[in-house]
Amino acid sequence: MIRSASPVREQAAPTATPALETSAFGRDLLRAFSVRPREISPKYFYDAEGSRLFDRICDLPEYYPTRCEREVLGRHAGDIAGELGADVEIVEFGAGSCEKVRLLLDALQRPRRFRPIDISAEHLDAAAAGLRRDYPGLDVQPMAADYTRRLLLPAPEPGVRRVGFFPGSTIGNFTPREALAFMRMAAQVLRGGGLLLGADLVKAPEVLHAAYNDSQGVTAAFNLNLLARANRELGTRFDLEAFDHAAFYNAPLQRIEMHLASRREQEVTLGERRFTLREGETLHTENSHKFTPERLRLLAMRAGFRPGPIWFDRRRWFCVQWMMS
Repeated sequence: MIRSASPVREQAAPTATPALETSAFGRDLLRAFSVRPREISPKYFYDAEGSRLFDRICDLPEYYPTRCEREVLGRHAGDIAGELGADVEIVEFGAGSCEKVRLLLDALQRPRRFRPIDISAEHLDAAAAGLRRDYPGLDVQPMAADYTRRLLLPAPEPGVRRVGFFPGSTIGNFTPREALAFMRMAAQVLRGGGLLLGADLVKAPEVLHAAYNDSQGVTAAFNLNLLARANRELGTRFDLEAFDHAAFYNAPLQRIEMHLASRREQEVTLGERRFTLREGETLHTENSHKFTPERLRLLAMRAGFRPGPIWFDRRRWFCVQWMMS
């Protein structure tokens, strides 16, 4: 699928509606349609409905990353807990439903505090309530925030080591430059502790294709929910039937790309601005970069971490890397 670099055909009025101008989502959506190639951050997938759909994706038979990562955490929980140490404060970036951290909590000695950070406040609060119920001695302090931006956290208590947890290969959603910037920010936030990072590995293209084009169409619904969210929150009028979910493996760049492809030539109205999409033209919604262990170690060192042990699932499809700050 080729995304044209030609100028945008736009019929513009001087201003957009307040809803589009006053929210980060609205401003970024306007920006996405104002340039080519058209692309928007995948963080906007995760409203309450998007988070619910992503939880369903994690249970799909084709979607191996969640099962593989749980296998790694389950098989090697004792070794991982030994590296992290006792009396830790865990900061989870992009915590979502907070399910994987349970495997760590069950193995750790005297975990002191858990700070889950996620952009979807409603989903996060529900997950935090479940953790408080199941781990009554754990201090759970959720933080609704964009974890890709600079974070200001209170200093850990004396004798408490702060460690980060970034599972799900979410690091692969960043561009290489963004990944390095995030890792450098994490190294500062976690100074004196470390980061436990989950990463999906390079593998056969057919396995990757199936994982992002599931037979039940849940990933397609997750992708299209970005437009549905815009309709709900910003008052746009996207016709979801006019777009197709498109996901494919870009082998030279070692990444899955997800797009929303226009099924026909159509006009999209955002507030008082109108944009023309040709048949086949896309909005690029997500990348999912795949890694090699060597590439992960290099990223860690460039960000200021010291790479430690790395653990794999049986098929070596997924890994969890410990790195010290």
